[in-house]
Amino acid sequence: MDFRRLIERAREHATTRPKSVGQQLATGQQPTVLFITCADSRIVTSAITGAEPGSVFELRTAGNVIPEYRLEAPSSEMATIEFAVVQLGVSEVIVCGHSHCGAVSALHGADIGHLPAMRRWLSRHARTGASAADPALREEGKQHVLEQLRKLETYPFVRYRAMTGDLRVHGWFYDIETAEVLTSATASFQPL
Repeated sequence: MDFRRLIERAREHATTRPKSVGQQLATGQQPTVLFITCADSRIVTSAITGAEPGSVFELRTAGNVIPEYRLEAPSSEMATIEFAVVQLGVSEVIVCGHSHCGAVSALHGADIGHLPAMRRWLSRHARTGASAADPALREEGKQHVLEQLRKLETYPFVRYRAMTGDLRVHGWFYDIETAEVLTSATASFQPL
């Protein structure tokens, strides 16, 4: 989509959305889900889930990376997760990885020397692995989701709300080629 079309769509949206929707949204947000996914432009949360405005709180970060919980070194990701879980009281958290992920590719040997901030971010917050046989990085992407879930479950407020049964945490994997969504109840992924 070129930039002019983006502007046209924004103008259309302002004139076609019912005023009642805007009035409802202006009263505040009450999402039930925190959706943590990659910043990749091919991942469109509302297209995948059919979510309406106000129902999903999104955190998009390179490679859906969740940093370790370290209160002495807070990050925007930590703050966003805290806000969604503690302030908004979401009842579901989804960590959604995807095939063909550039960040996962970098973790498995792709050269990102020209992206020093990305290289440093990934080296501080994600594990590297051996070169991948599958160019779509499906297995590597699924393992990456599981690693992010393990880190998320160390956040004290996530752990507490999950322990009390007020919060459920899910791992999803979106295949860009097929649009299939897989979920992980354990270490294996199954169709949703």
